Amino acid sequence: MAYPAGAQPRKGAGVQRIGWISTEAQPDPFVDGFREGMRRHGYIEGQSVILDLRYTRDLDALRAAVAELARSKVAFIVSSGPAIRAIRGARDIPVLFAISGDPVELGLAESLGRPGGNFTGLTFLSLEIAAKRVDLLKQAIPQLRTLAVLSNTDHPGERSERRATEEAARTLGLAVSYVPFTGGGELERGLSAVHDVKADAMVVFPEGATMVARDKIAQFAIAERLPTMFGWSEYAESGGLMSYGANQREAYVRLAAFADKLLRGARTAELPIEQPTQFELVVNLKSAAALGITLPSPTLLLANRRIE
Repeated sequence: MAYPAGAQPRKGAGVQRIGWISTEAQPDPFVDGFREGMRRHGYIEGQSVILDLRYTRDLDALRAAVAELARSKVAFIVSSGPAIRAIRGARDIPVLFAISGDPVELGLAESLGRPGGNFTGLTFLSLEIAAKRVDLLKQAIPQLRTLAVLSNTDHPGERSERRATEEAARTLGLAVSYVPFTGGGELERGLSAVHDVKADAMVVFPEGATMVARDKIAQFAIAERLPTMFGWSEYAESGGLMSYGANQREAYVRLAAFADKLLRGARTAELPIEQPTQFELVVNLKSAAALGITLPSPTLLLANRRIE
């Protein structure tokens, strides 16, 4: 069933089915946040709503799952992370997303304030936060002089994030070695290039390909004795030295507020895309020990969470 400009059946129209598309391995670290958010809004899974969960990293399988969910008349689809690429061609069903990139550049919306189509949700892209990560890393590693920047060029908004990162590094007197790769298939080549540049530390942009490979990247960094700054706490939990950015789980709790509005009759076209306003610094003290680093007191005092 097609809904004009993202219009939705109103809450109370019986049990509503919501599609969930994800490339994350199960158990999905974000679906529990969305479930919590739905409970906060008074929805009881299995009674007022049903989540139809689909997981795969294969692009064709993702597209097939989207088509199947549309045929089954779910009220809307929630896209977890990079799965949005398989959904962006769908124009006949409302979609909620939480993505790390620029939804306008990706073609999902006309603007953040007025999306204008059948997509809306949250974007984690924040150029101010990209610059702050460099500042926090320099504070933690005072001897830092050369910074490697590992970046997936297939990520919408990548050029803006790179520019903000490099400007912040120059302000601090740091030399930058930009190491691009394109998609998950090129990550090994990217890591090999990082090895060759012999930087003092590394910033890794948060997005789908590095998120999926976060364990591998963290293990590589420890083997190279390379301090790292990532974007989300999941990277630090996987062994990265530090992360600074929005709490992903809380973002999916927030995404449930969008779902509630849709179920009450709101239109995706008119629901502004939001950016997080609260951020957390997470430090992994086990990784610091493995790297032979003692993090300075100011960094530890700023940390919202320490992994010990």
